[in-house]
Amino acid sequence: MLKLAVVSLITLLFLLLYVSLRFALSAWSDNRSRKRRLNAYRESAWNQAVSLQMSRLGRPYEHVADLLLTLGWRMTPNGFALISLCLGLLGSSAGVMVFQSLRSVFLLLVILGSLPYLLLRMSLVNRQMATRLEFLPAVELFYQCYLVTGCRHVRTALQKTVEERRLPGEVQAAFDQLYRSLSVNGDDEGSLRRFSLAFGHVWADYFGSILKVALEEGNNVADNLKEIIADMRKAQMANHVERHRLLEIRLANFTPVLFLSLFMGINFRLNPEGSYMYYILDSAGRSMLLNAVVLLFGSLIMGLYLSRKKM
Repeated sequence: MLKLAVVSLITLLFLLLYVSLRFALSAWSDNRSRKRRLNAYRESAWNQAVSLQMSRLGRPYEHVADLLLTLGWRMTPNGFALISLCLGLLGSSAGVMVFQSLRSVFLLLVILGSLPYLLLRMSLVNRQMATRLEFLPAVELFYQCYLVTGCRHVRTALQKTVEERRLPGEVQAAFDQLYRSLSVNGDDEGSLRRFSLAFGHVWADYFGSILKVALEEGNNVADNLKEIIADMRKAQMANHVERHRLLEIRLANFTPVLFLSLFMGINFRLNPEGSYMYYILDSAGRSMLLNAVVLLFGSLIMGLYLSRKKM
């Protein structure tokens, strides 16, 4: 009974840690827009420093930097890489001490080392899903502001769109970030690329291309905006269907975790001592749990890949 209590306590601690992290991330996400506005100047300087490093280092650095800047994470790609490295070394140490095999060392190194990037992509997918159906009203509002300003200056239209405060939180944050980046950062292509990444679908790419032409050549893009709005209205029903498919993919992602927890809970309930002996003390049982973790990790990666393809 003591062993069962210890296992139950460890499981409860992990659940509490998971719930705490979820609430902390949710609260941080809710306050992100306000903090951005309060720290606009400092963030712009930080964006310029990251953009300078992006031009010096390679494509992986640029990719991670785009993800961090899109989500507003106050972390440099170097710090992100350091955290990934530390977690990878922690996984290797756990493989040596717990599983005592070269295979477990390699698997835990890969899983824990890539966990920060996986969380980064999951946060981006969550944001893209939350803004998927709100992009059309945002483009319509920008089009109205663009017409009001005389179809001359995209930055002025963006400023008016942001100042209207009629967009939902995440969409408002994306347009606000685009406006400030175009006004201060000086890297128009990178700003538009991160704006498209924030929404993650083809309509955002088209809209970004229209803005790029307007910024670089100064052309009147009112007709282009009118066409993309008309096309998006026609595809609005398909957007609803794709969003439901994305939700189904996310639900299927976490179903294996539920079944594994249910399976382990039933085993420990019916035979606590035998389950403890097999899953904790026996090397074959620990190896089976490691295989389950690897399969769950692969399922999560597959879900993220499918979500990205559906965007």
